[in-house]
Amino acid sequence: MAEAVGFVEVYGLVAAFVAGDAGCKAADVHMEVFDRNKPAHPEKLSVPLIVLVKFRGSVAAVEAAVEAAKEAGNSVSEVISTYIIANPEPGTEKMLKLSGLDKS
Repeated sequence: MAEAVGFVEVYGLVAAFVAGDAGCKAADVHMEVFDRNKPAHPEKLSVPLIVLVKFRGSVAAVEAAVEAAKEAGNSVSEVISTYIIANPEPGTEKMLKLSGLDKS
């Protein structure tokens, strides 16, 4: 059975590190590599970078991590969205390995 995965999407890399740190301290989870997305019209945003923090672990641990990360991320910038997948299917697992941080 695959580990659950939790997503926390935030504005800015600092908020991503703060959210990831809080999530890992709150529950027995590990983080996958961050992903990033440059939004449309970034010049209109105070922080022109969206970063996705991904937690892996049991469903209960991921739920606790996402909640802690959401609170911490909102203290730095803004959390855009959160979501938890309890049992990712194989096609989803392949997509979880993708990251935009190593792209220009």
